[in-house]
Amino acid sequence: MKQIEGGVTAAKGFQAAGAEAAVKYQNRKDMALIYSEAPCRVAGTFTSNLVKAAPVQWDKQLVEQAPFVQAVVANSGIANACTGGQGMECCRAEAEYAGKLLGIPARAVLVASTGVIGMQLPMDRITAGLEKLAAAKSGTLQAGHDAARAIMTTDTVPKEIAVQVELGGRTVTLGGMCKGSGMIHPNMCTMLAFLTTDAKISKEMLQKALSADVVDSFNMISVDGDTSTNDTLLILANGLAGNEEITAEGPDYDAFCQALHFVTTFLARKMAGDGEGATALFECRVVGAASKQDARILAKSVICSSLSKAAIFGHDANFGRFLCALGYSGAVFDPENVDLYFESEAGSLHIYSAGCALDYSEEEATKILSAPEVTVLADMHMGEAEAIAWGCDLSYDYVRINADYRS
Repeated sequence: MKQIEGGVTAAKGFQAAGAEAAVKYQNRKDMALIYSEAPCRVAGTFTSNLVKAAPVQWDKQLVEQAPFVQAVVANSGIANACTGGQGMECCRAEAEYAGKLLGIPARAVLVASTGVIGMQLPMDRITAGLEKLAAAKSGTLQAGHDAARAIMTTDTVPKEIAVQVELGGRTVTLGGMCKGSGMIHPNMCTMLAFLTTDAKISKEMLQKALSADVVDSFNMISVDGDTSTNDTLLILANGLAGNEEITAEGPDYDAFCQALHFVTTFLARKMAGDGEGATALFECRVVGAASKQDARILAKSVICSSLSKAAIFGHDANFGRFLCALGYSGAVFDPENVDLYFESEAGSLHIYSAGCALDYSEEEATKILSAPEVTVLADMHMGEAEAIAWGCDLSYDYVRINADYRS
């Protein structure tokens, strides 16, 4: 497996576009299109929030029932959530018009939205944007980049990646893009993430791979503890790589899953590090846990702690905050048998062991915690299981951004 340049257009047969539709924002691209030249198998995971946006409901039906899909249309600025029957009608109308422009059935068009909750989509602007997208779609890397930028809201950078892997002697490509900066606390995936691949794989195995993967990728990040109404993760597979179809577990399935996990983990880390107001990626790695589930619970408890996040922002070696988060996580362990370390590109520092603080240098700790990516390593000494969770620090700007979000 190797990482290559690109995103959603890296795989064979995929095109994309970004366009300015002024859905809410001005003077920026705010609508995106992903289009496959061939019909695709599709798999997806969606928000666990009981309040589900209209696009989530539309896409869930297509993932479960549509014989194939061929396009995804997304807008930023307005979430089309809490919009009642009119919101669903907007999804239908958007899919029908996109299908007409692209020459495919409406039931082959997935839709996605992100932004302010409670506002209705301005369908005149949406349809005008669809016309721009259909005219501009291209298989170039720039087109994929334009799409990645168009789905951004409070994100500061676009997030995209592509990899290649050999399956049965054929080169298979998997690319992806995502957005997400606030209202990030997934219990399925997170915000909007779209993956494309030219692998030939059955719908059942594609869904199995995706559902298994999110547990240790997108489900292990949090920015602010809020699970969105719009969380959507989709993967489209058009089979144009020409590999022997993956219909069961085996070496090719394992290699595909490895590539998928590389892509999803990369995007998840990028999303966590670009949390609203963030100045650092905050990672917690738990090792020596009694079970995989305990390791996940412990790691996520630490990166979700507001006090821990504030300590990272202040470069403050207040290890008690991290121990506290471990202690209320719900996982059972012996507090007298835990080792804590701070790690970053600036070095590694053992700060707590056998129930007591060690004689560490505050100056060295501050240096380590001042890096753009910081890890808190917790060795529980309870077993062999481990897990990693990703979040970000909690800065003054997080409140400023969200206090003014609708204006």
